[in-house]
Amino acid sequence: MLNEFKEFISKGNALDLAIGVIIGGAFGAIVNSTVSDLFMPLIGIILGGIDFSGLSVTIGSAVLPYGKLIQAIINFLIIGFVLFLIVKGINKFRTKEEEAPPPEPTNEEKLLTEIRDVLKSGK
Repeated sequence: MLNEFKEFISKGNALDLAIGVIIGGAFGAIVNSTVSDLFMPLIGIILGGIDFSGLSVTIGSAVLPYGKLIQAIINFLIIGFVLFLIVKGINKFRTKEEEAPPPEPTNEEKLLTEIRDVLKSGK
């Protein structure tokens, strides 16, 4: 069982996933800071000095901080947009790779093609 676990961990997929999760967590912290420290104050100024982090509504004894929800939605939109740009860039790179012309056939391949064509024609 230990050997199976060692084999699983050493495979590229598990390592790629672990690296992706760690980078995703760090990227999330950057986005959260960008949104809360840069975008939200600017949006607040544009909307008349509103501080979204402090927005809440009180219903009975419950306090609903909907400003945090607005901030989370903006975080989600920024992360989604950045991921869209990354995937779009990767897809553009892949299509360029796929559209590359095939390599010129070697002399051996040309000769084999001629032999095939002669055999097909029955001459």
